[in-house]
This record gives sequence, structure tokens and C-alpha cells, in this order.
Amino acid sequence: MSCLLCGAASAAHPLCPGCLADLPWHRQPQCPSCATPTPAGEVCGTCLKHPPAFERTHAALAYRFPIDRLIPRLKYHGQLAIAPTLGACLAQAVEHASRPDALVPMPLHPMRIRERGFNHASEIARMLARQLDLPLDLDSCRRIRDTPPQMGLKHDARRRNVRGAFACSDKVKGQQIALIDDVMTTGTSLDELAATLKRAGAREVCCWVVARALPPGDSA
Repeated sequence: MSCLLCGAASAAHPLCPGCLADLPWHRQPQCPSCATPTPAGEVCGTCLKHPPAFERTHAALAYRFPIDRLIPRLKYHGQLAIAPTLGACLAQAVEHASRPDALVPMPLHPMRIRERGFNHASEIARMLARQLDLPLDLDSCRRIRDTPPQMGLKHDARRRNVRGAFACSDKVKGQQIALIDDVMTTGTSLDELAATLKRAGAREVCCWVVARALPPGDSA
């Protein structure tokens, strides 16, 4: 096996030890609700003003080089071999987190799945479920509106864009759910899905994401 980044031989992992160690791990003090960096790990102003429907967020990496190259290669170019690597990074980040009743990947609209042939969040979640021996729920949540991409939209427009985009069954009633996604930017899609899960009876929702986009000027 060759390293996905540098091409060096890597027998046991898709990344060689050097590239794995050099990944931008998201370990600085951060808001416990949304994982955005804060000076002393306190809740950020945005979450204080507008508390999200999810209780907390665990993010493995910062969304910068080389993660900002790997995730698009998986998402838009079908390089599915990247998914286990991202799942393994996320598994490491949530090693000490409380265990949920089920993992729920961010759903794609059926039209998007037909275009791509897969849901990248589901592929990451499959690896995570195997590694952590957790139930994977691919059926309880659906995206019922094919929303335009969030990229480039301001916060309020992002929220309007995903309003009413999801539907969840009552199978989740009383459960603690971990939502799985590739990148959290503003968190509006995850917030809308978490709110939909809560209306369906979920007891608690947390977000487990591979990467957290950092505020402008924060390169930590």
C-alpha cells in the first residue's frame, strides 16, 4: 500500500506514519458545542446567542491542507479509498467520547446519490461503526429536499436553504445519536438535522465530524 499523500510505502494504513502525524489535528481549546476555537475552551458567542439543537461536537481535524484536498477527492471524484482513512482519524478523536446508541450519517438527497453513486458521509460512518463496534443507522433519516450547495452562502441564507430539508422516523425515540459528516463549516445543516431528530424523539444529539472549518485568520 502507498501513502495517499506522499506515495511512500505504508503497510498498515493508507497514510504513512509521517503524513499521519503531520495532519492538522483539531486539539486547541474549543467551544464544546460547535468545536470552533475559543481562548479557554468556553462556549462561543454564537452558541450562547443561538444554542444549537445538538449538545456537543467532536472534530478530528482542522479543515486545511491536506484535509482540504483529501475530502474533495472522496466527495467529488469518487476516491472511496480515502473514506477509511478519514473514518480512522475520526475514531481516534472520539475515543473517549460517550458512546451513542447509533451513528447517523448526514443524508444526501436520492438525486445526489444517483449522480455520485455513494454518500461520502455513509462511507466514513461505515468505517467508524466497524472500528468502534457501534450500530450504523442508514434508514431513520432522509433528505427530502434537494437543497443547493451551502458553499458561498451567508449564515442566514444557509439556514433558510436547509429549513425543512430532512425527515426522521420515530425509530430514534429515546436514543442518543451521533451525526457523522465530513466537514462542519457553520453547522447549519447539522443543526437542522439535529432539530429534526429531536422532534422525532431523539434524547440527545452530538456531532462527530472529520474536520472543522476554522474562522478567517485562525490557522491553528
